[in-house]
Amino acid sequence: MSETTTYTPPKVWKWDAENGGKFANINRPIAGSTHEKELPRGDNPLQLYSLATPNGVKVTVMLEELLALGHSGAEYDAYLINIGDGDQFGSDFVDINPNSKIPALLDTSTEKPTRVFESGSILLYLAEKFGAFLPEDPAKKVETMNWLFWQMGSAPYLGGGFGHFYSYAPFHIEYCIDRFAMEVKRQLDVLDRQLADNQFIAGDEYTIADMAIWPWYGALVDNKVYNAAEFLETHTYKNMVRWTKEIGERKAVQRGRMVNRAWGEPEEQLHERHAASDFDTQTQDKVGPSESAAD
Repeated sequence: MSETTTYTPPKVWKWDAENGGKFANINRPIAGSTHEKELPRGDNPLQLYSLATPNGVKVTVMLEELLALGHSGAEYDAYLINIGDGDQFGSDFVDINPNSKIPALLDTSTEKPTRVFESGSILLYLAEKFGAFLPEDPAKKVETMNWLFWQMGSAPYLGGGFGHFYSYAPFHIEYCIDRFAMEVKRQLDVLDRQLADNQFIAGDEYTIADMAIWPWYGALVDNKVYNAAEFLETHTYKNMVRWTKEIGERKAVQRGRMVNRAWGEPEEQLHERHAASDFDTQTQDKVGPSESAAD
């Protein structure tokens, strides 16, 4: 490891608003709203406020898969939350998610609208509400939950750890990149070994575990986040490559990946979604941060 300047932490940490890399303008050490902002409401049972980062894609994929199965109650209005502009700190958004992270869901079909935040919680809520993509067999259900919680605990090492220091930090720090690259490669190996004997993450059924993991680790394998596939040699994880391709070919996944997407090719973007027909008339205005932004 190359020689680096020694850093001695101060006795009391002080916030430097300029020290945060690419997303310094939206990072702060306090919670709560910064401004009053009313969120729009559509006519569908579910109101989604999100952005097509990996955590956002999890939920739109789930909703599109539910609709593909014929669950009309899963119709939803999806509104774009531009995290680069701080939309997640608006008063109405914070009322739904006090953690100010996308995605945030409001279920208006309940007697009193139900707020659901944290992507894993939203997946579980929808799976139980519609009885889909979560096995009824107790052992298979537990296995699905194992991998759902694995993703929720592991992805911060990929996004906030490796992704930040490799792609977004104001300068490269060898120790940080080495530490998190090692962990991400270990995680890829965990998944690759699991997929060696299983078609899908939790077994022979496509579940919310696949929907949770694919937007993060499939995107990494497919070089759609961080531009690090070569650096991490993701092509060597053959079972992950196979699974990534198989999930990505699902029509509902392709639709879900478009929703609240505000970068890339215009034909891949659908800033707002209110009906299935919207996929034929997506907007071509480009707003928002890059695909691999932390949410």
